[in-house]
Amino acid sequence: MISEIKKTAEARMQKSIEALKTDLAKVRTGRAHTGVLDHVQVEYYGSMVPLNQVANITLIDARTLGVQVWEKPMAIKVEKAIRESDLGLNPSAQGELIRVPMPPLSEERRRDLAKVVKNEGENAKVAVRNLRRDANNHLKDGSKKKEISEDEERRAEEDIQKLTDRYIAEIDKLVAQKESELMAV
Repeated sequence: MISEIKKTAEARMQKSIEALKTDLAKVRTGRAHTGVLDHVQVEYYGSMVPLNQVANITLIDARTLGVQVWEKPMAIKVEKAIRESDLGLNPSAQGELIRVPMPPLSEERRRDLAKVVKNEGENAKVAVRNLRRDANNHLKDGSKKKEISEDEERRAEEDIQKLTDRYIAEIDKLVAQKESELMAV
């Protein structure tokens, strides 16, 4: 029972780390990367679909993305969707290829993005701590039902705390890494 609780807690904490990595990838640094356009939605025959389902997104150079639409009539809709997204991008269409230049970040915008990164990190830490609490509650329930001894419960809680500390340190490392990327000019 104890090993099962530990495995479940660790697996869920790992998922929190993966979710944080995904969220941090969406935060734009000065360089272009295809993940920037992941959450852009395009109208496709009456329904909203992610951009990557109607076009290929590639890197043209360090500051420019290329969006190659699969159907010619979609080029106008894709260009409009990118322009109207909250990313502050100004795409320009050249036939079926849409060029999306990434504007350089101002110092103020970098600071704002650093705050967003810290906030994402805090949210991930809260998630990990909640998972620790859930695991400890399961251990207490097992102890109350006399399925595990108090000594085993205490040892398992210490192990879960070590696991929590390890994941929180990893979150701090990811946040610091992303902040340094943002602040690099």
